[in-house]
Amino acid sequence: MYLRSLGVYLPKGRMDAQEIARRSGLAPEVVREKLGLLEKPIPGPEDHPAEMAAWAAREALAKAGLPGAAVDWVVSIVEEHKDYPVWATAPYLALKVGASRAKGLDLNQKCASLMGALEVARGLFATRKEVGVVLVAGGYRNGDLVDYQDPHTRFLYDLAAGGAAAVLTREGPGLRLLGLAHRMDPRLALAVKVPVGGTRAPLTPENLSQYRLRVEDPEGMKRRLDATSIPSFLAVIREALEEAGYTEADLDYLALLHMKRSAHRAVLAGLGLSEERSIYLERFGHLGQLDPLLSLRLAREKGLLKEGSLVALAAAGVGYFYGAAVLRLEGGLDA
Repeated sequence: MYLRSLGVYLPKGRMDAQEIARRSGLAPEVVREKLGLLEKPIPGPEDHPAEMAAWAAREALAKAGLPGAAVDWVVSIVEEHKDYPVWATAPYLALKVGASRAKGLDLNQKCASLMGALEVARGLFATRKEVGVVLVAGGYRNGDLVDYQDPHTRFLYDLAAGGAAAVLTREGPGLRLLGLAHRMDPRLALAVKVPVGGTRAPLTPENLSQYRLRVEDPEGMKRRLDATSIPSFLAVIREALEEAGYTEADLDYLALLHMKRSAHRAVLAGLGLSEERSIYLERFGHLGQLDPLLSLRLAREKGLLKEGSLVALAAAGVGYFYGAAVLRLEGGLDA
């Protein structure tokens, strides 16, 4: 299976570190240096998650030189906070790109959804010989749900908006998938959520202000993540590398989701990688499950991906999920 082409859509609006500092009461240098955020894209009135995913999907198909009718499966990783509640997005994406004969599914592992989508796509190619093209596309704007006055959700202040997509094909050229790994930490199953609006606490006029992302046990979550987060990232990356037949010494590039600056550096240090082997998304914030695709696009534009480059993608999603993929460039990306 090959990741043949990418599409990325970013809204024109921006929120800079100064504005985040003003809203949160943090010092601007804390936002810039500790949170690792210079600015982030924010949505305009037409920038809805499924719509942004569709725009990115059209670009990815165009770069692959494929019409929508060539798509066999649409795997939607549009975020749960989307255009309409209780709504599936794979059919809408198929409609928007002209994938009239495609089958589809919606997949949600929060910010690790891309890794799940790659696993599903690998299974489709392995078990269904008629499948030749899988479109993975997502849109994200969970920044809508951030309460900048809640210090317990400071790690979410980087949540941004955008869309990204990848065309996966049975044959190359592109980034050939060589390894995948996944982990899950059920002890953090309830750690981060919107506490109202579901069946346990239906939305009412009185609790509408609580329709924001909250942390249930801030101290407990911090202790757990301090002990497990970086080791879990390193473990899934190494597991994916082992499946691919490589070690971290062979890596040329790491596409990592946005996290605080110290954590990003800790992952690189744990793998023995210099900071030049990754792009820190300080001007983009966190686009959830789309970060690795954005990172790949930026790396290609900067000339960091060359023929034969070994690339790892790594992500984590609240719940808690961790995932990593290892790919090798064979014949060019967006070719």
